[in-house]
Amino acid sequence: MTVQSDEKLVITPLGGLGEIGLNCQLWETARGVVMVDCGLMFPSDEHLGIDVLIPHFGAVKSIKNSILGIVLTHGHEDHIGALPWIVPELRGVTLYGSPLTLALVSHKLEERGILDLVNLQTVGPDKPVQIGDMIFHFLPVCHSIPQGYALGVETPVGRILHTGDFKVDPHPLSGAGTDLELFRAFAGEKGVRLLMSDSTNIERGGRSLTERQVMDSLDSVFARARGRIVITLFSSHLQRIQEVFDLAVKYDRTVVISGRSLANNIEMSSELGINRVPEAFYNAHNGIPDLPDEKVVLIVTGAQGEPMSALSRMAYGRHRQLHIHKGDTVLMSSRVIPGNARVISHLIDEMYRQGAEVFYESVWAIHASGHAQKEELRDMLLATRPEYFVPVHGEYRHLIKHGRLASECGVAEDKVVILEDGHPLSIERDGIELLPPIAVDYTLVDGKGVGDVGVSVLHERRIMGDEGMVIVVLVTDSETGYVLYGPEIVSKGVVFDQFRYVLDDAKCLILDELERARASNLAPQDVQEGIRSALRHFFRRVLDRDPIVVAIISEV
Repeated sequence: MTVQSDEKLVITPLGGLGEIGLNCQLWETARGVVMVDCGLMFPSDEHLGIDVLIPHFGAVKSIKNSILGIVLTHGHEDHIGALPWIVPELRGVTLYGSPLTLALVSHKLEERGILDLVNLQTVGPDKPVQIGDMIFHFLPVCHSIPQGYALGVETPVGRILHTGDFKVDPHPLSGAGTDLELFRAFAGEKGVRLLMSDSTNIERGGRSLTERQVMDSLDSVFARARGRIVITLFSSHLQRIQEVFDLAVKYDRTVVISGRSLANNIEMSSELGINRVPEAFYNAHNGIPDLPDEKVVLIVTGAQGEPMSALSRMAYGRHRQLHIHKGDTVLMSSRVIPGNARVISHLIDEMYRQGAEVFYESVWAIHASGHAQKEELRDMLLATRPEYFVPVHGEYRHLIKHGRLASECGVAEDKVVILEDGHPLSIERDGIELLPPIAVDYTLVDGKGVGDVGVSVLHERRIMGDEGMVIVVLVTDSETGYVLYGPEIVSKGVVFDQFRYVLDDAKCLILDELERARASNLAPQDVQEGIRSALRHFFRRVLDRDPIVVAIISEV
């Protein structure tokens, strides 16, 4: 799609509307296209074997000749994680972000050997940036990672505000709060033309817990803990990490960390002056000090129960240096991502078996969300007074409920627009228009394969997982068609010892099928299909199972 009018802006969400993650939008004017964020999403149970999901490659390729830059709101994976796969398609593109955001991106791209394919431009509250015919203002917001920005954008069709991920904490422990006066100032007397606002926590009433309250809760745990303190959190939550550092100093404990992402982020943030590492600090990879348990606090990866994380390996006895001790106090200072609840529950049970006491969000105030709750979202609506409102960053019900809140705050119902991925919104001086949707099915990344795994492959994987697989191998004489070897049948997840006789019956069925094929002079591919079809029917009838059947026939 190419915008012709000088007074027109088309915003196309490629992800982040109708799901949590995959945040990516295209903002197109007559001068070109700006991409806002470029995030990934982690797979659900239905994505068997898939590593991550990234925005639709086709949609990205379609704008490669008109891309003006990529503006990044902050450094979380769901906003920057897809860049290693997208950057090679947009080589030479300029990335705009805060110092921390660009440091995180640089590390990702350097690991892939593609850092030289991009230009990096640091932005900040005092550095508006003109990209094409749009001027981007970077408004600091409070979130669960430092140096996050909302985007106040002067466009050919008026002022547009994109909140990014935010919460309203006017007095944070460090870094920027979300100063609503800045948003009021940007909105001016008339209010913004369009507000796009974070919808994640619309279902939570009231206001989010502040980081000061979390610090107080952590302090109370430190004060009464008699053994080691083990804390796991998101490695990007640098403010929370600093809180643990400060409490370790206060209670004369030595900090030991375990986890590559933790080590990388702490090193990076220390160089940027975000974190202050205590003198008594060790990386378990380089050795562990011999200290009494009451003098140690461990910061480890594994907030979501990941099997290879430090905490999981400690709990299940697979960590080379660290183990859960009787008397440990374990703090799981993060929210449970949907889909991980069962794994985390098993992990907590296992740590209790080892004699630890475990605190987590639902039983102790040791985590605060980085996303605004309902009253904070109301504050943002009242501060910016939008003419049009588009809820973003949420599942579909979140978008609907946030839209209802906007109506309560004075936005006309016909000016609340519920977009989904791939639905372009055209904004002009005299109104808005929903354009025909474009294809934005996310691209699946499986190992080194990007986009080569599709619905049919996932369907086959699901069948193999549910029903199993049968492989038939035989060798025939190319002239006579007689069997020289086989048929050999290999069953994976279909036939077990008590049903071995079924395979003998299946071999007879294959020989009958070969005899029929030879009499009819069928081509080899037709013989393979006949065997496959006959065996699937046979297994459905005999075992009530429908495995994938592969017939391998070699002629000599």
